[in-house]
Amino acid sequence: MFVDSHCHINFKGLADRLPAVLENMREHDVTHALCVSVDFETLPEVLAIADAHDNVYASVGVHPDHEDAREPTLAELVELAAHPKVVAIGETGLDYYRLEGRSIADMEWQRERFRTHIRAATATMKPLIVHTRSSSEDTLRIMAEERADVPGGVMHCFTEPWPVAEQALAQNFHISLSGIVTFKSATDVQDVARRVPLDRLLIETDSPYLAPVPYRGKPNEPAYVSHVGRFIASERGIAVEALADATTENFFRLFKIAR
Repeated sequence: MFVDSHCHINFKGLADRLPAVLENMREHDVTHALCVSVDFETLPEVLAIADAHDNVYASVGVHPDHEDAREPTLAELVELAAHPKVVAIGETGLDYYRLEGRSIADMEWQRERFRTHIRAATATMKPLIVHTRSSSEDTLRIMAEERADVPGGVMHCFTEPWPVAEQALAQNFHISLSGIVTFKSATDVQDVARRVPLDRLLIETDSPYLAPVPYRGKPNEPAYVSHVGRFIASERGIAVEALADATTENFFRLFKIAR
């Protein structure tokens, strides 16, 4: 049995056929999913899906790419995290991939937003879901400065080389791998997949994005996390069942969900 530790089933293309998406999960032995918030405007959709389905959980946060989103306050994040189906803070983090003529110094708003989320995670002791793209040095620095190791969390859709994974692991974070690991060119990610301690590994789809092989280029959905798990099991030379059991146990332990 697999768990999708990060998806966006409230997004267009999944939400409008949600019964079929959930049924496809069951048919692929995917038992649970975490529907991750990206802004306050769509948070009600995330919470409504989680409330309606016992096997779907939610997070609360504002994505670093959403520059025009209403800025969250610490008090708001803490209050929203009290919802019984909210198990994490995020997704949050840093993304310097598309600076569009700006300098890294111009991204201070992202860094302050990230700090606010870390403080909310510490206040609620709910784990962080961290997004980092072209920004690992600043991401790890801020995590250390704000003591993100206290609540801990997960580096989602991890695409960095092993030394970055080592530093994140040392800060009490899990590593979550997406369908990218199945791409032929993703040699760094495949190296990480082989080296992460099994008790610190999660798997995800990040659907509707980043569908794994053999669905690459098509809309992704939580059912396809099984392909991510099978690929990683092969890379590690272990049974698929062992990979599935470990990543599922890690999910429930990290997000403090009773089984």
